[in-house]
Amino acid sequence: MALSKASFFTQLKTLTKPHLHHPPPPPLLSLRHLSFVTPEEAAAERRRRKRRLRIEPPLSSLRHQQAQPRQNPNPNHNPNAPKLPEPVSALSGNRLNLHNRILGLIRVNDLDEAALLTRHSIYSNCRPTIFTVNSVLAALLRQSRYSDLLSLHRFITQAGVAANVVTHNLLINAYLDCRKTDTALEHYKQLINDAPFNPSPTTYRILIKGIVDNGKVERALELKEEMLGKGFAADPVVYSYLMLGHVRNLNADGVFELYEELKEKLGDVDDGVVVGSLMKGYFLRGMEKEAMQCYAEAVGEGSKIRMSAVAFNSVLDALSKNGKFDEAMLLFERMMAEYNPPRRLSMNLGSFNVMVDGFCTAGRFKDAIEVFRKMGEKRCSADTLSYNNLIEQLCNNGMLAEAEELYGEMANKGVNPDEFTYVLLMDTCFKENRTDDGAGYFRKMVETGLRPNLAVYSKLVDGLVKVGKIDEAKSFYDLMVKKLKMDEASYKFLMKALFEVGKHDDVLKMIGDMLDDDASEFTTDLQEFVKEELRKEGREEDVVKLMEDKEREKAEAQAKEAAATEAAKASAKAAVSSLLPSKLFGSKDTENEPDVVIGNTVEAISVNEEVEDVEQESIGDSPAESGSEEATKAHNSADLDVKSDDRAEQVTV
Repeated sequence: MALSKASFFTQLKTLTKPHLHHPPPPPLLSLRHLSFVTPEEAAAERRRRKRRLRIEPPLSSLRHQQAQPRQNPNPNHNPNAPKLPEPVSALSGNRLNLHNRILGLIRVNDLDEAALLTRHSIYSNCRPTIFTVNSVLAALLRQSRYSDLLSLHRFITQAGVAANVVTHNLLINAYLDCRKTDTALEHYKQLINDAPFNPSPTTYRILIKGIVDNGKVERALELKEEMLGKGFAADPVVYSYLMLGHVRNLNADGVFELYEELKEKLGDVDDGVVVGSLMKGYFLRGMEKEAMQCYAEAVGEGSKIRMSAVAFNSVLDALSKNGKFDEAMLLFERMMAEYNPPRRLSMNLGSFNVMVDGFCTAGRFKDAIEVFRKMGEKRCSADTLSYNNLIEQLCNNGMLAEAEELYGEMANKGVNPDEFTYVLLMDTCFKENRTDDGAGYFRKMVETGLRPNLAVYSKLVDGLVKVGKIDEAKSFYDLMVKKLKMDEASYKFLMKALFEVGKHDDVLKMIGDMLDDDASEFTTDLQEFVKEELRKEGREEDVVKLMEDKEREKAEAQAKEAAATEAAKASAKAAVSSLLPSKLFGSKDTENEPDVVIGNTVEAISVNEEVEDVEQESIGDSPAESGSEEATKAHNSADLDVKSDDRAEQVTV
């Protein structure tokens, strides 16, 4: 293409002109040091930057938020639609500070204060996130405080805090621990139908494990099929729970069918969580050699199977319960040697519980206590269930002193005993003829705010009555009668004990209290029982007279209450009548009397109809009927001077 002369010289000047190459400005990342001495310093720098961004967001993001126009809400939005849970980004600023403060209370085991602070913060300027609530719920679940967990969940639901899938998982877990499988399944259906999100694999793990533990393996198998139908991958943990359920039912064929199904879906099963259940299936069939071969393949040198702490625990349990406790001890020592948190987690609290059970089964209780106390060396903290497990083993084998020593250690370790702990110690004290100590454990249980049920109370009364301590049993009755709903058998048992020692008046006092609180508790059968016992002493009419007196007292109380109601109505009518204009009643003397200022207006109840009746009756009582108009004016002028003096002396009442 031909160029003109002018264009040619212009292009030539451009080509011959020296170019100054300006390097581009260094990127923003080059201004910050990219190398650190240790990985810990790099992690600390990342945390610092994240914390600064939470406290001081970039100005660009603020300008972006200010530039965005305010959008109008969707007019077609359904107000009844479930609320979406908050994202994790909501956990920042003051809400993050509140979250950390509540986590601090959980770490020092002050769950009551943590739950109370969560409740108080709901309606404050710093509303807790669902992540904070879940932390408190999980802590309550770990300590088996199910009533407090359900109460807090009900509170946040009424306060409008949207739950996420973790909240539902915790609630389902609580219901299953309380053996309320039907309630747990209903909540699962509610999650499927109403929640704006899908269940997680953890949901099915919790649900299937709880249902298997409650002996409903067939229902758990149906849930497994439902999980696969929703597109979830085959989970070895779920299959291990189902295989364990078949082991408990002594169904070895079911164990191997599930294992073959898992192999078909995953190919090679490299997760060791199913190894323990598979070994138990071999032991059920009497195939000890195959079971030990499976064990060698899982934990031997060069094994390709991933063995987590849970997988090791299942193998430990399989060995210790099938006559291979020596191999279990060797494996436990290897687990302790390999345990190097956080890089290698080869054991957990369950590992120590399995070994404690194994030592107790072998009759080596001192070794069990020694292993139990080694938890602290491996950064494991025993919980209430672990203490209860060992205390129960010791109590059942006549080692009450050692059990009480462990109970004394719980307070120093920050572990709170529960109802089961006190019941174990109370029953064992009664068996060892230490009745006073057993009653003391019951009293401690009540003083700590725990809620013993009627069965525990019946054990206490039975133990006291057997040793002849009727008065003490009666004192515990007076303590618990307001807290428990006594049944007929409990009343009969204590009344019979009182009759046998001649305390008939105490029985009559009990009946009087029953009639005052709830007369329906004094059933016909209980009346016949009391009359029969009193008939032996010729005092059958005492209970009849007592019932008549209580009926008369109730009738008199009702009559007094009715009279008081009528007197209140009459007083209200009189008060309203005094405030009405005097001309309604035909009084000429007070027709022009000034109003009196009253500070608190008397409250009139249902007097509108009476006022209308008075107005209708006073229509004829006009000044014209009692005299002429001139007489009325003269009478009013005569009283004018007196009224002016009275008006000056009026005060506000």
